[in-house]
Amino acid sequence: MQITEIFRSIQGESTYAGLPCIFVRLMGCNLRCTWCDTEYSFYGGKKMSIAEVMEVVRGFSEKDGRRVVNLVEVTGGEPLLQKEVYTLIDALLAGDYKVLVETSGERFVGELPESVVRVIDVKCPGSGEGGTFDKKNLAVLRTSDQLKFVLASREDYEFARAFIAEHQLAGKVEALIFSPVFGQLEPRPLAEWILGDGLPVRLGMQLHKFIWEPNTQGV
Repeated sequence: MQITEIFRSIQGESTYAGLPCIFVRLMGCNLRCTWCDTEYSFYGGKKMSIAEVMEVVRGFSEKDGRRVVNLVEVTGGEPLLQKEVYTLIDALLAGDYKVLVETSGERFVGELPESVVRVIDVKCPGSGEGGTFDKKNLAVLRTSDQLKFVLASREDYEFARAFIAEHQLAGKVEALIFSPVFGQLEPRPLAEWILGDGLPVRLGMQLHKFIWEPNTQGV
């Protein structure tokens, strides 16, 4: 596999925000979102075997011979571009890790194991990649899934609201997350729009960008 980085940090997004987490960032992405904050993962990386990745993960997850971090997120780039990701996920699950997979929504997620928490993006118009969401994913949604909408504007908010209503997503998944583009859409107006419309969504704030300098890698 081509791996951009493996690191331990505080989970900044999803319903697991705030928890210690090990991130395995795979190299490569076929989308080019205007607000992307991981462009460094598009190229390069280091070729690693599944066994080598697992060794690094174990090093981050254990201290003094005991498990101290149990949460692992497989991310990118777009992790589902590399077919070996499924073997990696199987190895993580066999190691008794809780596994999150964050994906752009452009790839079909139906082949991921049942116990994986799927954090699936729905690209809004402001991303420059609107319309790339694979609608087949709607047919395989599970109650453990989380759908994330990254919003750069009121237009993106209206798109996300309409998408949720059109596909009757409220109650179908664990969380519907509205995340403002850091430094572009202020969270206060977004919070007021959500409250004003009574939407059953979660405001996501990219916690790690408030802890560390926003462009810091490896956090």
